[in-house]
Amino acid sequence: MKCKICGNKAVIKLRAHNIALCEKDYIAFFEKRVINAIKKYKMFDRNSKILVAVSGGKDSLSVWELLLSKGYKADGLYIDLGITEYSEVSKSKCMNFAKSRNVKLEIVKVKDYFGGLSVPEIAKRIRRKTCSVCGLIKRYIMNRSALEGGYDIIVTGHNLDDEVSTLFGNMIHWQVEYLARQFPIMDKNHERMVTKAKPFVTSTEREVAAYALIKGIDYIEEECPFSVGATSLFYKKILNELEKEQPGSKLRFLSGFYENSDIFQKFRKDLKLKSCERCGYPTTEDVCSFCKLRERTNNIVEKS
Repeated sequence: MKCKICGNKAVIKLRAHNIALCEKDYIAFFEKRVINAIKKYKMFDRNSKILVAVSGGKDSLSVWELLLSKGYKADGLYIDLGITEYSEVSKSKCMNFAKSRNVKLEIVKVKDYFGGLSVPEIAKRIRRKTCSVCGLIKRYIMNRSALEGGYDIIVTGHNLDDEVSTLFGNMIHWQVEYLARQFPIMDKNHERMVTKAKPFVTSTEREVAAYALIKGIDYIEEECPFSVGATSLFYKKILNELEKEQPGSKLRFLSGFYENSDIFQKFRKDLKLKSCERCGYPTTEDVCSFCKLRERTNNIVEKS
């Protein structure tokens, strides 16, 4: 198998694009498509101060690597969830990455907000699913860290597979309000909210993994132990079968949705955000969900 660009030995074949590429040409191909997505959806520019939310996995470290290699000003944020060995390993991957590239990495511990409790411990005490608690906490800390650090935008490593599985789930259940809000960039609608962007929305998980491998990025390969059985993984399995039979179907599905997303805008409910009475960050109620979670958790700990 030869590279379609230079004729040298190819290392990867992309059926969705009907092309085989060598290492050098694949990197150029991948990076060009990501930069095109950034420009197409007007995510940010060279003057933007970027905070990349990193988990130690291939997606977040790869998007950080790409932005740095292209001259963007990007620092990292790692949120220590306290998931025993998994968090320790993932944190070390992020620290080693930042050190090797001489870039800034901020580490925030969930335990510092919740009296020494980790995410699994919080979920157990309040009897909620770990992933639900984790998502709430990460969203709050990402936004707060970005705002306090003076960043213009938060970047995450969500890839095409992540986004298309979310779209698939929202379509199945006809969650039209969520469909009206799904886009590669989420603009802020409160003075204490920071814009979020997903540069990898047109890149599959396999494509990102190939990029990470060729670039020599050392990332944690294990998935979060609490992600087992997640509905999103089931959706990804179904969509992978579709992609196998019809290469490029994932990208066509998501790109087509973006192009026709205006159809769902009539279902969009513009939330009237106000400032939380406790922390001052955006909420639809008097007290935000994060502060409620802290108070509830602290009350349980005090009674135990």
